[in-house]
Amino acid sequence: MAACGVGMLARSPLCSRTSRVLRPVFRRLNCPGPVAADLSREEQPPGSVETGSEDKIPKKRFSEVQKERREQAQRTVLIHCPNKINERKFLKYLSQHGPINNHFFYEGFGLYAVVEFCRKDSVYSLQGGIHTPSLGTEAAIPFKSRFFNLKLKNPSSQISEQPCVETTNQLPPSSKKLFEILYYAESIDDQLNSLLRKFQLTEENTKLRYLTCSFIEDIAAAYFPDCTVRPFGSSVNTFGKLGCDLDMFLDLDEFGKVSTNKNVGNFLMEYQVKNVPSERIATQKILSVIGECLDHLGPGCVGIQKILNARCPLVRFSHQPSGFQCDLTTNNRIALKSSELLYIYGALDSRVRALVFSVRCWARAHSLTSSIPGAWITNFSLTMMVIFFLQRRSPPILPTLDSLKTLADAEDKCIIEGNNCTFTHDLNKIKPSGNTETLELLLKEFFEYYGNFAFSKNSINIRQGKEQNKPDSSPLHIQNPFETSLNISKNVSQSQIQKFVDLARESAWILEQDNKNGPSPRIRPWGLAAVLLPSVVNSKSLTTKKRKKPGSETVKNLLESIKSNSTENPLSTNEKRTMSSQT
Repeated sequence: MAACGVGMLARSPLCSRTSRVLRPVFRRLNCPGPVAADLSREEQPPGSVETGSEDKIPKKRFSEVQKERREQAQRTVLIHCPNKINERKFLKYLSQHGPINNHFFYEGFGLYAVVEFCRKDSVYSLQGGIHTPSLGTEAAIPFKSRFFNLKLKNPSSQISEQPCVETTNQLPPSSKKLFEILYYAESIDDQLNSLLRKFQLTEENTKLRYLTCSFIEDIAAAYFPDCTVRPFGSSVNTFGKLGCDLDMFLDLDEFGKVSTNKNVGNFLMEYQVKNVPSERIATQKILSVIGECLDHLGPGCVGIQKILNARCPLVRFSHQPSGFQCDLTTNNRIALKSSELLYIYGALDSRVRALVFSVRCWARAHSLTSSIPGAWITNFSLTMMVIFFLQRRSPPILPTLDSLKTLADAEDKCIIEGNNCTFTHDLNKIKPSGNTETLELLLKEFFEYYGNFAFSKNSINIRQGKEQNKPDSSPLHIQNPFETSLNISKNVSQSQIQKFVDLARESAWILEQDNKNGPSPRIRPWGLAAVLLPSVVNSKSLTTKKRKKPGSETVKNLLESIKSNSTENPLSTNEKRTMSSQT
């Protein structure tokens, strides 16, 4: 949700020498002594198991993953370390407060360590021995967080004699590196799986996201002791890309629950509260206060923006130590259900995430999506389009939302603001698909399907998994899976959907030509790499803006010639493409 470039870092209590958020580079280190097994044996985030293997293991419920991650974050601390530090002595020092489960280092504004203790009371023990710094001419706000600053008493004797540890960049690969990976892949299936592995969130990045939410929860708990700050969206639905924003939900549900154990007898005790005219105003007031707290008390929280008049009020800020751009909302429970639904779809079949990541990469390469709000197709809309396409296969690869609803138990029933958000939470109750189509075929037919989709009259509806007449004249109509009266793609313009159709047709033709050419020596980008290159259709439209239709018709005729097994061989689009620096 947070746009790139958001958060002018005018205030920087930690690093006054710079004013930009740095994306973290992680140093992955083994854990000696009392520290648990190497991080390579750590449980991977949902979807990080190599494609193809996750279909054979039991699937955890979304709520179970959230609970485990949150508990893990509560016994974790973040430490800003000197650039040169003896890792063994550092861990030995921390271990006096309790055994360490695991740790890792990353580089942002200097060197940071994320240290997870085995027990939560170890964090309290560590906090008990920490003092508020003396800043000389400046004054410190004595807020006791779990974000610490480590200094060396005798720097010369503490310099590490160990060789430099390996660093892992937590950003997607550069366009040059990506094309190199795709060019030397063994097959188109391998290309899609390689792209997924390079772009998906890592275990360390996932832990840092939950830890950041836990820090914000500590601040909000000053006013709402039973609150929970949960990540949602791309950070948890298994479709998040390295470098994506962190969306957070301030959950205040515990406040309204009545304890039956403490309300017995003839009396009912209630809190004395301040009343406001509407829930929206209450949300705005709560977020306004939390925004002020983050601005004045939150270590590393900079560039605070209180966007309270939006359809969904939010506080936007940059968390400088982690490098995340953050959006904090409340009263947005449907977004949590959408995150869980996508988590389920991503976990059901190993092909789903690989196809979504590749389609999103393709869309971004051709400027069909953008980090700036506008008339573009969003990543969420693209994901819905992929899910709908996979529901339309024979046999279906993914079940419809209505079929997931029929598998729900009484405990799964969920009504939010009058919207039925019920579906099963148990992934193991969902029967695996019998469809065995390859990713290569699915990618080509995704482009063919939407290259010939009747966007002018039909809508996309993953609840029923079938094309329906759209209820309005929007160029692209994708029904919100829960708020069914809403169109999640209402912002998309006619020119953008036409551009999408033209590019889909052209990409389908390119992939078909690769298939016809077979395993001959490759002298140019092929497969997924070929469809990421600049489009001939787009190049023509730049010089003759009013003549989009002929280009579209040309590609459509090429597709029809493919389907009829024509012996004609039009000039390959690949030959006309040149390497691009955009991905």
